[in-house]
This record gives sequence, structure tokens and C-alpha cells, in this order.
Amino acid sequence: MMYTLSTLVFLAGILGLYVLLNSKAPRAPLPPGPKGLPIIGSVGSDLPRGGRDWEHWLKHKELYGPISSITTAGHTHIILNDANVATELLEKRSARYSSRPRLVMANELSGSDIFVTTQNEHAIVRALRKRILSQLRSEEVLLSFYPQVDTLIRRFLLRTLQKPEELIGNIKTGIGGVILKVVYGYTVEFHDRDPLVDLVGETAVAFGRINQPTGYLVDSIPAPLSVKYLPSWFPGAGFKKEAREYRRGFDTLLNWPFTFARRQMEEGNYEPSFVSRLIEQRGSLLSLEEEVKIKHAAAAVYQAGYDTTASTITSFFLAMALFPAAQHKAQEEIDRVVGARLPTPEDRGKLPYVNALINEVLRWNPVAQIGIMHAATEDDIYEGYLIPKGAPIVPNIWAIAHDPDVYSDSMSFKPERFLASDGHTPERDPHTLVFGFGRRICPGRPLTDFNNFLTIARSLAVFQVQKATKDGKEIDPIVDYQGGIIGHLSPFEVSIRPRSAEHEALIRSIEVEDSISRGDSAALESVRV
Repeated sequence: MMYTLSTLVFLAGILGLYVLLNSKAPRAPLPPGPKGLPIIGSVGSDLPRGGRDWEHWLKHKELYGPISSITTAGHTHIILNDANVATELLEKRSARYSSRPRLVMANELSGSDIFVTTQNEHAIVRALRKRILSQLRSEEVLLSFYPQVDTLIRRFLLRTLQKPEELIGNIKTGIGGVILKVVYGYTVEFHDRDPLVDLVGETAVAFGRINQPTGYLVDSIPAPLSVKYLPSWFPGAGFKKEAREYRRGFDTLLNWPFTFARRQMEEGNYEPSFVSRLIEQRGSLLSLEEEVKIKHAAAAVYQAGYDTTASTITSFFLAMALFPAAQHKAQEEIDRVVGARLPTPEDRGKLPYVNALINEVLRWNPVAQIGIMHAATEDDIYEGYLIPKGAPIVPNIWAIAHDPDVYSDSMSFKPERFLASDGHTPERDPHTLVFGFGRRICPGRPLTDFNNFLTIARSLAVFQVQKATKDGKEIDPIVDYQGGIIGHLSPFEVSIRPRSAEHEALIRSIEVEDSISRGDSAALESVRV
């Protein structure tokens, strides 16, 4: 985010006094990084401009090495561009690095700490993770949701057959439908836009924007001098109006679908869901405090599960158009192992190439280009460098996933890299990178993984994805990533067709087996918060 010269001069003045009163000699140097200006620190070209931030931070590796730092307004960020460094700090020393930094814009003003992802109170984090993992960690529990997931993914296939030109919207509705059904027992609108799918899409964009490293200067101002109390009309304080809008969205996401689920349970008109099972487990002992914890845990799964899965499925379709040989090899395996039906969870262990392809999609376009920031609970020393207590630690996931020291021919799409063969040891599973590190690894990962496999394997089974054509010539789809934490692609054009008449009939069979009635948006509207 850019700031006016007058704002920077004002901040420099108050910061200068603060620094003079609080400066002390560090016991070790910070990791190398741009020198910056006196008091203000790094500005201008030293900072990313809110677009492809991972590319900006990758330049640090070339200039300063695998670990670097940047200081703005006396506030230091530590940048990790290396898998070994990230593993050492965030995995092996996870007890010391499991905190989140103080984020004024994201948490204190916008309220994104309703999600366990960015929550920094360790007791709350443990409580929410416990509830999420109790319902979504085991294969047995996930399979109990399979009948609903099966129907919804088949609806996604049908919608994509009918309107292939609306692929991005189909993915949002399809993935949103699975997450909302599993978490709240809510059925999305199949034929129209759905309010909860729209809501989570909007809040996902907001979440990614406000959690970007160095995105808001208010995050760099020391707590005693915090400008968050300035009126919105003050120069440079327009972020407060922005934060109010984001908070409204997060509050609605937290309360609206949960209120729907509770009303359905009260009326006895509901399907088993994440929310209903947790509430029923407590029975008459359900307290208001426990209900609040369930509500927050559900919101975290809803938000993160939608965002990460939608990103992965979108990347999959683009990759299949760009790398047809990988698509063909996966389809051959499915045809040989599964035959003329749709793949099921029981088939997964028999489809090693399909699993490798999913891994490569995750590595090629990680769901989180920049990982959610960590922070140390105390000063630490790594390789002679000081990691200050509370300093935001930025894992550059994209850089790590494309590191040639970790992945051979790292810019190529090669699912084979994850398969064992004579003379070849499988390369690092990207699941250990893209879903977070240590004690802050995404607790909803099993559901995301379950959803990814079924959606990708079934799409491979029935669709042929190719480059679009115009006037008889192929059009190369544009590979362009939007800014934000999650690696969402900008709209692109591809051709999606059924592989054969038999495959089209298999897709359309859902029209006979499932009535595809209207969704729950009318009931949702009756409990609008």
C-alpha cells in the first residue's frame, strides 16, 4: 500500500522520538537485507507493491541468501526463501515459532482473528483445532460425509458440462457447495448465484489482502504510537473505513451460516454436519461458551476449506490444458484401474499417478504463495542472526516449491517427480509445505485433500481439457496470479468437453438420480444477521 510523503514525514517524526527512547544494542545482527532510510527504514522499491509479492521476496534470496530481513518504521520482517531454513525454524523449533505477529489491520481492526488461522491466543487456538480435528481428521469421519460430497461433485461435473465457459464460477459453486454441506448442512443454489458462496469469495479476497506482509503501514507502528485510534479523515488513516467493511463481512460469515444450521436443528430439518455433530455431542451440557467455539471452528473450515480447494481445482484445469501428456497418462491409469464408473475414495490407493499429479498441481501453483506469517515467542538466534521476538516471519512458499535444490527441473510440470522408480527417490511431498508448518499447520487439510482427490480424479475420468481455439488456432491460456495470500489465478480460457458419448451419459446420470432441487437460500434469508 502506498502512502503520501506528508504521512511518511509525520510518522518519521513520532517514530524518531520512540526509537531514541527505546533503542538498545542488539545482541546479534539481523539477517541481511536492504539498508533503508534512517528511522523510516525501507520504502519504495524495497517493498512489494501488492501484486506478485512472492516474486519480490524471491529477489531477496538472490541478493541476501536464504534468510533475509527488511525493516519498515522500526518493524522488522524475516523472509524465508529456503525449505531447510523454514523446516528448522517453523517445524523443528515450532514450540518457539507457533505464534502469529501482532497485525493491527487484519486482526485488531478487521477482525480476521475469528479464524484459527490468524488467532494468536494459544488457548483459543488449541480449543478450535481440537474441535476441527475431532470431526475432520480421520478417514472414517470423512467417509461418513461421502454421500453428500459424492452428489455435489457430480453436480459440479454436470454444471461444467452444461456451461464450460463458466469454469471459475462452476468451481466456486461446486467447492463452496461441498464445504457448506459438510460444515453447516447447507445446500447451495445449483442454478443461480448463492449468497454464501458469494460471501466466502468476498471475505477470502479481503483476508488475503490484509494478511500480506508489509501490506499496511499501521502494522509497522509500535504499539505505544499506534495510529489505529486516528479518525478516518486523518491523512493516511483511510484504512479504518476499509477495515470496518472487512469486519462486517467476517462477522456475517461467522454468524449467518451458523444461525441457519442452528435453526434447522431446532426445526428437526437438517442433515448431519460438522456443526450438528459437535452440538449433539454436548447435548444438554452445551454451554454458550462452547457454542461460540463451535461457531468459530466452523467459520475457519468454511473460509480456509473453500479458498484453498478452489485455488487447487482452478490450477488443475489450467495445468491440464498446458500439459496434455500428464492428463493423458492420468486418464490411462483411471481407465485401467477404475473402468467406466467414477472414481471413489476406495480407488485412491490404486491410482499413484493421479495422486502424483495432484501433488504436482499443489507444488506448481501452491495454494498459499506466501504462507501465513509466524512469529517467535522470544528472541532467537539462527546461524548467527537475530530473530527478534514478535517479528513477522514470512515463509515464501512459492519460492520453496520452485527451489531447484528441492525439486529437479523445478519450473516444469512433472508428476513423475513424486513416484519411486529405479534410481529415483520421490521428491518432497508439497503437502508438507503448502498447508503450513509445525503447530500451525492447517487443521482442515484432510477435508481439503479428500475434496481435491475426488474432484480432480472425476474430472480426469470424464473430461478432456485442452487449449481453446479461435479461427482454427490454439489460444495459449494466460497464466497470471492475483495478489493475496492464496494463489488464485486470473480468468483464463480453455476447452472442456466430455471424453466420449459414454462419459457424457455418465455425467448426465446425476439428472436422473438427483432431483437437483433448489437450495437453502430462502431458509438462509429468513435468518439473515
